Amino acid sequence: MDFTFSAEDEAFRAEVQAFLQAKLTDGMRQAAARVTTVFADKDLAMLWQAILVEQGWAVPSWPVEHGGTGWGATKKYIFGEELARAGAPGLIPLGLRMLAPVLFKYGTKRQKAHYLPKMLSGEHYWCQGYSEPGAGSDLSSLKTAAVQDGDDYIVNGSKIWTTHAQFADHIFCLVRTDSSGRPQQGITFLLIPMATPGVRVAPIITLAADHEVNQVFFDDVRVPQANRVGPEHDGWNVAKYLLEFERGGGGAAARLRVSIDHLRAIAQTETDGAAPLWASSGFRARVSALDIRIEALQFAELVTLARLSRGESPGPGSSLAKNNTVEIDQAINELKLEAVSHYAMPHANLISMNGHNEPWVGPHHAETVTPRYLNSRAASIFGGAREVQKNIIAKVVLGL
Repeated sequence: MDFTFSAEDEAFRAEVQAFLQAKLTDGMRQAAARVTTVFADKDLAMLWQAILVEQGWAVPSWPVEHGGTGWGATKKYIFGEELARAGAPGLIPLGLRMLAPVLFKYGTKRQKAHYLPKMLSGEHYWCQGYSEPGAGSDLSSLKTAAVQDGDDYIVNGSKIWTTHAQFADHIFCLVRTDSSGRPQQGITFLLIPMATPGVRVAPIITLAADHEVNQVFFDDVRVPQANRVGPEHDGWNVAKYLLEFERGGGGAAARLRVSIDHLRAIAQTETDGAAPLWASSGFRARVSALDIRIEALQFAELVTLARLSRGESPGPGSSLAKNNTVEIDQAINELKLEAVSHYAMPHANLISMNGHNEPWVGPHHAETVTPRYLNSRAASIFGGAREVQKNIIAKVVLGL
């Protein structure tokens, strides 16, 4: 299989690099480097989104008529790779990359006309209402109920681990509209404005002291049936379609290479008491093992790229990539934590976030190590738990 990029592809890569050099400021790179959670800071992400919208590059996977670029799979891959290498902040994917494809497939003309432009401009900021207390990996057991009342639904229940609900003005939500059949039946997909009476957000503060996730409560929340996406009781299929985009993407290898380069820099600065940690052959061997895994991950991404370029689906590759990416990232974060040793302050990142330029104690490179380590532990669960991904692989690849 030939993985050589064409001259046209390399010319496009140079164009992307020039754009990033011109538009991605040092301040934005530095702010992105301090992000310790799954998503970038809202203000930073929206600033970068506006720049990409002006360039016409914010939503490469959208249809051209809605603002997409018309790029093929290879250009999308190159673009994602260069963003990672440059240290660009990530855009918030909940609307742009997750809900939008659902609207393209299942949405009405009115829904597309109303929501997509506001999603792209940043006027609407979305969060995802899937998991519930007692219904996370087993999403089909969700209990949040929606009962018809005239032209509306009345929604009662709660959602948990709702990322950025404290910022969001809209939530796309799975609710149960029928309990008489199989658990996967009777689920409906709704769009709910967060300002609707009866919606309440309660913060969940993580071990890293981050306010990234929340619990959202619905108490007699009235939602127009016009806000339903897809047929009533068919939300399970809508939800599965959306998850393909939550777990997809690519370019993870480039992001991991940036992280492992940071690890090397730390190891060349920190000592084991006598010599730089990088002088230890044992430590270097552990880093090299991760280097090999990143190389293998990039090879797998290129295999998937070749499949997509031929118009094929990624198959179980997305599940394999998700698990491998998480495992490598967690291992890199563990080595960083070991390398900075007693400078691994749990909340050092909050000091700079509150306006200080330097962490209170210890070197600058230790500032984000512990919160990133703690946050990365949750990656084994969100976006499809590790065990769920293994079940998908067992079913599709091994036929079990």
